[in-house]
Amino acid sequence: MAVVTLQNVRKVYAGDIEAVKGVSLDIPDGHLCVLVGPSGCGKSTLLRMVAGLETITSGSVAIGGREVNEVEPADRDIAMVFQNYALYPHMSVYDNIAYGLRNRRTPKDEIDRRVQEAARILAIEPFLNRKPRALSGGQRQRVAMGRAIVRKPQVFLFDEPLSNLDAKLRVQMRVEIKKLQRALGVTSIYVTHDQVEAMTLSDKLVVMNAGRVEQVGAPSEVYRRPATRFVATFIGSPPMNLLDGVVEGEGRVRVDGAVLDVSDMRAGLQPGHLVEVGIRPEDLEIVGSASNSVSLPIDFVEELGATQLFYGALGGQPFVVQAGTGVVPADAKSLGLRIAAERIHVFDRESGQRLGRVAETAAA
Repeated sequence: MAVVTLQNVRKVYAGDIEAVKGVSLDIPDGHLCVLVGPSGCGKSTLLRMVAGLETITSGSVAIGGREVNEVEPADRDIAMVFQNYALYPHMSVYDNIAYGLRNRRTPKDEIDRRVQEAARILAIEPFLNRKPRALSGGQRQRVAMGRAIVRKPQVFLFDEPLSNLDAKLRVQMRVEIKKLQRALGVTSIYVTHDQVEAMTLSDKLVVMNAGRVEQVGAPSEVYRRPATRFVATFIGSPPMNLLDGVVEGEGRVRVDGAVLDVSDMRAGLQPGHLVEVGIRPEDLEIVGSASNSVSLPIDFVEELGATQLFYGALGGQPFVVQAGTGVVPADAKSLGLRIAAERIHVFDRESGQRLGRVAETAAA
């Protein structure tokens, strides 16, 4: 087990393409840290630098208190699970799992013990004599994980391991990965572009954008108190609604003719300051009529079984409301919406930085 520490890590390609821009991060022993962000944000490059598969332009990476910048991947005491499984097609499942141990000249009886133990943990004991082509995608991913487990490394590295699986199997596998990581207690770094995967798996969530870290925190904290506009719209499905607004005075913002109470907003902003008001689709109260509320004309309704999504526009900007099925009459043409001050997020329109705080409640 080990703490992983990154200090001002940078990666520059071709002299001027900065893929990772000074990332500093501490991952506690035994935690599962998820790096999430859009394609091209630098998350996989950062993981590969921890693994030793990419050289570090500047900064340092330490595993278990030992700097590993100049240490070969095989000597870093890590195990990596890739997106494409990387199994040897001509070898049996048993031989695929045992391959790394044999290369390390591990005694034969120890190899057998570790392979059998990993197979039991991953429920792949019946498949040990099969070739990879005779396995499903989920079974192949378990084999790839088994090959990592038998190494008994200080750190697990996962590079989008579920991307090739169908939606139902992804849900099943992420539950299994979380249970496995907790049972083994091994420090893990997991890369994904799927924010639902990131929220459900992580102990520590790192949101990246354009080579930088936008926010680090527990999943619930990142969701309820996004530090930037980017985090607010990237984390959450459906994403947070954003409306252009103008500060009218202490604790008041005008949005499309309506004045909203944003009493938790940072004091000192001058009237006329341009902001963006953020409201999550599930944080809106639907009232019986549009009186004393904001009215949202309904353009389209998306049925999701237990919930419905109502699409419309406020102030010429797209707006989504989430509600339980049956809450709104089927023939409704508009919604009356009431917005609680403690559920409103405010961002500076120019910088995208958060300007206020959302009160923590038991419901959050």
